[in-house]
Amino acid sequence: MTVESVDGASPDARACLEAYAADIDARFPEGYDKAALVRPEEVTGEAGAFLVAYEERRPVGCGAFRRLAPGAGEIRHVWVHPEARRLGLARRLPAALEREALERGLTVVRLDTHTVLTEAQAMYRACGYTEIPRYNDDVYGGHWFEKRLLAEDGA
Repeated sequence: MTVESVDGASPDARACLEAYAADIDARFPEGYDKAALVRPEEVTGEAGAFLVAYEERRPVGCGAFRRLAPGAGEIRHVWVHPEARRLGLARRLPAALEREALERGLTVVRLDTHTVLTEAQAMYRACGYTEIPRYNDDVYGGHWFEKRLLAEDGA
């Protein structure tokens, strides 16, 4: 398995986001509107990063971050294909996004997750995220988290 940075408009990035949207649309009681997905320009170049996890060149996971404010970023759309779950990618993707954010001078990352995604909430807590008050207007957010990035932690 490899994790690579790709353009947010790349076919692999868009395919992963489509699969992410379909997966959570089935899980969220209210469904999921794909209009809420990050736009390529939000997660490419200076604005952020989009990472794709590959298994033998097949995309099996993704995650993105975008800048929110000076020194702060937001992690979005961490997803692993059902066939690739239980292989550590759910922790590996946020850690790689944290490294990308740190390399770009960010000192804190935030994220939100839906109330039904209890496994995501547990994973973020286990990865050092702490719950914070609402910081955005994401209609799907039910829990908001933050993590301070420290170079010596290897984020």
